[in-house]
Amino acid sequence: MKQKIVLSLEQALSLPSATLRFAQLGWRVIRIEATPSSRGLPGDPNRYIGTRIVDEADGGNERRSYFMAPNVGKESIALNLKDPEGRAALHQIIRELDVDIFCCNTLPGRYEQLGIDYDTLRAIKPDLIWAGISAMGPDYPNVPGYDPAIQAMSGFMEVTGQEDGPPTLSGVPLIDLKAGDEVYAGVMLGLLERAETGRGKRIDISMLQAAASWLITTLPLLDFGCDKSEITRCGNQHRKFIPTNAYPTKDGFVYVAIGNDIQWQRMTDIPKFSTLANDVRKTNEGRHQERASLYSDIAVLTSQYTTDELVDDFMGATIPHARINDIPQVAELPAIKSKRTTTQLPNGKQIHMQPMAVDLPGAVTNLGFPPRYGEQTAEVMTEAGFKADDCASLHKAGAIYCASK
Repeated sequence: MKQKIVLSLEQALSLPSATLRFAQLGWRVIRIEATPSSRGLPGDPNRYIGTRIVDEADGGNERRSYFMAPNVGKESIALNLKDPEGRAALHQIIRELDVDIFCCNTLPGRYEQLGIDYDTLRAIKPDLIWAGISAMGPDYPNVPGYDPAIQAMSGFMEVTGQEDGPPTLSGVPLIDLKAGDEVYAGVMLGLLERAETGRGKRIDISMLQAAASWLITTLPLLDFGCDKSEITRCGNQHRKFIPTNAYPTKDGFVYVAIGNDIQWQRMTDIPKFSTLANDVRKTNEGRHQERASLYSDIAVLTSQYTTDELVDDFMGATIPHARINDIPQVAELPAIKSKRTTTQLPNGKQIHMQPMAVDLPGAVTNLGFPPRYGEQTAEVMTEAGFKADDCASLHKAGAIYCASK
């Protein structure tokens, strides 16, 4: 089977997270970055964010810690798509490399100007799968968007944080990653349809719409005349299932998730918690009536015991619970530790990263270190039929950028 080739005009996180998933499948992912300009550092701004983790001679300034994990296993070329020769080079690469998938996360209003719009690329490769991420989709072609701004716009910040506190960002870039996963899913569907019809497909991902699709426990309530408390912040509590919450212990916190009346019965059968039981609290509806006093009563009890003691009790009673781990503790969880993906620094040091979302046969879990800016431009151009003199000429003219070896 032919190895799938993905050409991706990408920066930041949303699209690189999607194409990382393709790299993990063993597909060839070639990321496109802009050629140098006088307006700032060249290429993806994320290259320059975080700690320097490699020596300067190995591109230490342009391959920092924040850039690493989403961009392992990829190649990098630099093209000036504002230049006719740069656009022509892109189109020749698509044709000659028989590219399967083209992705981008630039403003839709710039698609035609850069020669990357679906109609232009479809004329070159009729069965091309084309996928674009933008803040609000092609109907809003000039609206820029980053994850935090879309978290604010989509209501995510409104429903995150303490009841009496300000709107709060999620601790992970949920919307970037959601948009990236939608590209992954859309491309897979597109490839399935192409196998049946021989035709390509255009996929447009709106970060706002993708985010709003996750408001499944809040947006539908508007038509039921819901109370404001049902669609705003509630701290660590669950709005509906009582008494799901984080509780203090002698040495930290434990999260307890009671999802039904049977689990509540099992909890109150534990001697430590037997005093919590009464006739009103037998049902979730009744526990909702005594919500404030119940949370207070549980906190008084849990604070008398260590986290280990409570975990043992909840495990024995088959009650959903969890320690509230910090990130180093997550890295050591047996269910995660053995599944973390890896890469190697240029000096050979192994770096452990996040696991794949799902175990897949034949997946690539040890990926090459992220490429230097424009590292494979000359190689890819040669593969597309350009001669060394052509590359040198285009580099000199600013239509492409080839990293020095």
